[in-house]
Amino acid sequence: MLRLIRVDRLVAGVALVALTALAGRAGAAMTAPDVLVKNVTLEVIGIIKHDQAMRNGDRKKIIGLIESKVLPHFDMRSMTASAVGPGWRKATPEQRAQLTEQFKTLLVRTYASALTDFSNQKFDFLPLHMSPGDTDVMVRVRVLQPDAQPVPIDYSMERTAEGWKVYDVSVGLISLVSNYRTEFGNLVRSQGVEGLIRALKAKNATLEHSGGRDGK
Repeated sequence: MLRLIRVDRLVAGVALVALTALAGRAGAAMTAPDVLVKNVTLEVIGIIKHDQAMRNGDRKKIIGLIESKVLPHFDMRSMTASAVGPGWRKATPEQRAQLTEQFKTLLVRTYASALTDFSNQKFDFLPLHMSPGDTDVMVRVRVLQPDAQPVPIDYSMERTAEGWKVYDVSVGLISLVSNYRTEFGNLVRSQGVEGLIRALKAKNATLEHSGGRDGK
């Protein structure tokens, strides 16, 4: 059975909202990545704060927001390939398409309910270390929590012909992609690529029926 990688729901939700922020400015490819994240993150938080349905946990609406605003700015194929690791090379084109779709669904369903938890959070947007011509950068944000250490959220981003794309997110210095790579690799070794696809489908079905909670 595929385990759910446990990342704090609040922090994961913050990561998603900043990624949502990237969606609002698809045409602003020349805007510095850190400026883009900061400006639109604050805008999106304001939208959620004033959306009664989202604050009440309307998962359908939240998932719709993620699918329409966030996913276009993920390089999901690259993220899936990295998460699957060597098993990706063994997969057929059809299997790769299924893996990408199921991994995308896993991320959306896992963290959709977290989006309502952080409307009152504050952020520290760190300076971007970027040279002219750089096409691969890390945008660093710190989530400020009362009576606790700030939580680092780091976005690995690549500039493409379609604009900046996120290909990994590190929460508390732990890479989302790397976390899944170990588990996915074990499944591929023991059950093959089809076994991983079945496990992802089963986990997504569980998340759908449990409202995004890890129902073991």
